[in-house]
Amino acid sequence: MKIAIGSDHAGVTLKDRIGKLLDDLNVAHQDFGTNGIDPVDYPDYGAKVAEAVSTGVVDRGILVCGSGVGMSIVANKFPKVRAALCSDPQVAKTSRAHNDANVLVLGERVLDSDQGLDIVKAWLDTPFDGGRHARRVEKIAELERRFCDRR
Repeated sequence: MKIAIGSDHAGVTLKDRIGKLLDDLNVAHQDFGTNGIDPVDYPDYGAKVAEAVSTGVVDRGILVCGSGVGMSIVANKFPKVRAALCSDPQVAKTSRAHNDANVLVLGERVLDSDQGLDIVKAWLDTPFDGGRHARRVEKIAELERRFCDRR
């Protein structure tokens, strides 16, 4: 599995800790930035990660901003992306098991960093359950085809 990670300036500290966690877990990852605390626009970094997931360059993505809301909105604009803003490990597990979430979104300003890392571990360790949930995920994909592929 290969994971893309990215953040804006408000999420860079947690993003960097996530990168170290992924190193410790021997999970391949690519850091799409930002790499400092100078103000940047979250859509720029959210789009880089979401595009990598959408196009299959990576298997999953992790995004961090101040609240997580902005990155969630951006990521869910991309085809085949199911981004979930998670506030605790149980929500992260459910996002994987029931929704096959392929992008995890965290808010650095609303989580302590240890809790953020616990959420990442739970998300990484939880497989998609399939079954009745696969039918529901397919319905999401159908909505995407129906409404997003109009050009």
